[in-house]
Amino acid sequence: MDPAAQRAFDEARRQLVAGRADLAQRGFEALTRSHPDLPGPHANLGLIARQAGRLDEAARALETATRLGPKQPSYWNQLGITYRQQGRFAQAREAYERALDADDNYAPAVLNLGILHDLYLGNAAQALGLYERYLSLVPGGDAEVNKWVIDLKNRKPAPVAANQKEPR
Repeated sequence: MDPAAQRAFDEARRQLVAGRADLAQRGFEALTRSHPDLPGPHANLGLIARQAGRLDEAARALETATRLGPKQPSYWNQLGITYRQQGRFAQAREAYERALDADDNYAPAVLNLGILHDLYLGNAAQALGLYERYLSLVPGGDAEVNKWVIDLKNRKPAPVAANQKEPR
């Protein structure tokens, strides 16, 4: 990235961190016009849009970021979060898996994939393995996820529903 673009990016990030999303958005939009091949401004526009509840816009911006920066696991992870919020669970899973293809030890994607399996896909066994993997990646552990692991280990399987009527 050229020095002027880096300064503009850093300034937009400072605005975002300071809670001035409107100024940050303008800065990132200017960068997407002057440097359309940079994935970072698109990713940040996606985060701003998602924070504002504009999920379709967020997904489009993050899709652009992943296309321009396919080796950046955080872009894929953020796209997965957006897809999950849209109810697009299969696409969310694929995005998290792409994040892990880029970096097998990217803990946020491991955790989010576990949450997806646990709460949205109903696959407790897969979720348990992912939560345990996440805990192995996080120095110092995570008390909340430890509770989730205990809960999954103690969870009883759901009763099997009969497919046919009982004979009379």
